Amino acid sequence: MQADKGKYYKVLILAGLTAFTLAIHYGLILEPIFGHIHWFHALHGRFCYIPIAVAASWFGLRGGLLEAGIISLLVLPYILTTNFDNFEYVGEIVEILFYFFIAALVGALVEREYNARQKQQEAELQVERSQKLSLVGQIAAGVAHEIKNPLASIKGAADILTDEKTSLEDMREFRDILDSEVKRIDATVSEFLAFARPKETKREPVNFSEIVQASVKQLSTQARQQELTIESNLTGNIVVNGDISKLRQMVLNLLINAIQASQSGNVVTISLSVEKKSAKLQIIDTGTGIKEEDLKRAYEPFFTTKASGTGLGLAIVKSIVDNHDGTITIESKEHEGTTVTVIIPIIEKQEILE
Repeated sequence: MQADKGKYYKVLILAGLTAFTLAIHYGLILEPIFGHIHWFHALHGRFCYIPIAVAASWFGLRGGLLEAGIISLLVLPYILTTNFDNFEYVGEIVEILFYFFIAALVGALVEREYNARQKQQEAELQVERSQKLSLVGQIAAGVAHEIKNPLASIKGAADILTDEKTSLEDMREFRDILDSEVKRIDATVSEFLAFARPKETKREPVNFSEIVQASVKQLSTQARQQELTIESNLTGNIVVNGDISKLRQMVLNLLINAIQASQSGNVVTISLSVEKKSAKLQIIDTGTGIKEEDLKRAYEPFFTTKASGTGLGLAIVKSIVDNHDGTITIESKEHEGTTVTVIIPIIEKQEILE
């Protein structure tokens, strides 16, 4: 509907432009002011190229030729009723031929550009389709891989639990296995859904400092169990415009990655400060690090170097950071550790009051 309306307006503009240039050609505009001057007529004829070029650029070769034909028909009465000598008459005919030549030239160039653009768009769509199909394949393979192993454990545990010879102690052990493997599948599916169908980001003023503090506290037990130390250096009351649950998920994912990459005795350092009107969150570990070739694929869905894991953690983190108008960078060297830096705009006190 909008395209038809645009075409209608273009036709109206073209009609007005045609009428204006023909009025100049017939001397209805300039001659009443300046009188009849011979070279004015040559100028009048050149004005007729304008609507022809415009028609060709808007409607292609056919539009240009049609406009050239309309103008030629409308100037014919002038040619037939004016006493031209043979030389002037031939000049007028040549002028009409030039109308069609300009229409054909501009129209052909426009259509060539249009066809090239169409081919480029089709190629881009094809690449996009291929990428989507590839991503679907990665998703299917990733989910299948992550669910296959727990299902095998569940099947094995179920077979043992249904065996009458199984002792009560073994039954308790395998019930625990069933429970943990079901939770593992649930976590995999939940993480996949968080990536494939993320919830709407509800942004409001939130205390980012409190979110980071709560995340550190939540993972402190896990760190102690692995004999790790989490050192925190947090600036209080840094307010950002964000989604509290997603920001918490982001911090937890990054801290978990740092803890999992670390070994007994290592230190994980987390800091939060204000830098250039932005909150700067930095998590540093001295763990296994990331290979340079793997670092380039860090945000790629389902890419992981871990023995277990979906490879969706950093992809989800990147999505959360992008939705908060922030940036994330990862610096890492193999066997030396990793530094993750997240920058998110803060809300100043005046903005909160407003």
